[in-house]
Amino acid sequence: MDMLGGLTAAEFLRDYWQKKPLVIRQAFPGLQCPVSADELAGLACEEGVESRIVIEDDKGKPWQLHNGPFSPDRFSELPEHDWTLLIQGLDHWVPEIADLLEHFRFIPNWRLDDIMASFAPKGGSVGPHYDQYDVFLLQAQGQRRWTFGGHCDHTSPRVEGTPLRILSSWEGEETVTLEPGDMLYLPPGVGHHGVAENDCITLSVGFRAPTVDDILTGFTDYLCNQAGAEAHLTDPDLALQHNPGTIGPEVIDKLDALIREQLSDRRQLSLWFGQYTTAPKNMDIVVPTEEPLEPKQMADLIQDQQPLRWNEGSRFAYHNLDDETALFVDGEQYLLRGDARPLAPLLCAAARVDMHELTRFAEDEALLGLLCNLYNQGSLYFE
Repeated sequence: MDMLGGLTAAEFLRDYWQKKPLVIRQAFPGLQCPVSADELAGLACEEGVESRIVIEDDKGKPWQLHNGPFSPDRFSELPEHDWTLLIQGLDHWVPEIADLLEHFRFIPNWRLDDIMASFAPKGGSVGPHYDQYDVFLLQAQGQRRWTFGGHCDHTSPRVEGTPLRILSSWEGEETVTLEPGDMLYLPPGVGHHGVAENDCITLSVGFRAPTVDDILTGFTDYLCNQAGAEAHLTDPDLALQHNPGTIGPEVIDKLDALIREQLSDRRQLSLWFGQYTTAPKNMDIVVPTEEPLEPKQMADLIQDQQPLRWNEGSRFAYHNLDDETALFVDGEQYLLRGDARPLAPLLCAAARVDMHELTRFAEDEALLGLLCNLYNQGSLYFE
């Protein structure tokens, strides 16, 4: 399938990714939306599903936000038009939606956020805004008119009286109407405004990068939990000083050296980052299986080539260290050595594991135990 409109993945990354918008006509020709508006409304009533309703004019207040879960009656109380229902992480709950992600594997797994669905009747919108992440807006049902363009940031003027970050005096540079199967790519910071022309469903495939704050606080918290972090600063070479209130330059030198030594540990950095970027978005997504398997049962199913796939909300990644490979699954790390190392890229390559390749790893008792563990904790399941 020619999802990038004639561009190769390398050309798209070189010319558009994080640089400029791209409209792709019929990226997914003949796309049938895997979920209906009624099914989205049903999900919005469930605990554990992150849902929101945005109403453009809510009893005279602009752009009001309501968080789910909602009661079924809530939908009969909504106006006929000019509102939007948002379902976050739809790929975690609907396997057919998760399957769409296989087309986006030219972007690393660790960059993926999730797929959000937005249903809107005529006129429905979440207002002109910009995002801090890359997004592919795939039209799945109906028509939506998008105006986009122009770089925005925290200094861009906003509408008062709304909890949402709605741009106030924003014009946009280009307007297109997307039909089912059409897709619009937008890099971070590009203003955009999508308005439903009729009952429509748009799927937003989002790719998020951590903030500098996320990285600094996350990594330092991780280091603080490692062995030896509770050791105290020592000063056996303490010298008499003129004023007891002075913090001398040698103290700052010692602190500087200590911090640099801790922060320059690349192994610890890679182990933290793998765990951080694969942690599930919430605790309801990856739950232990009700019927745990013993290694012998697991081996039989693999030998029978029963198709094995990721839990829709699971995250898999790996990193090659000098003499071992770290496999990261749902916020946990597993260190593989020797002949076991190729198991990591095999498990991370696609949501459906290559069963032919997996067979030879299942002959190893320790690796079979690892696969069994991943199944029993809910990260893998047999289709």
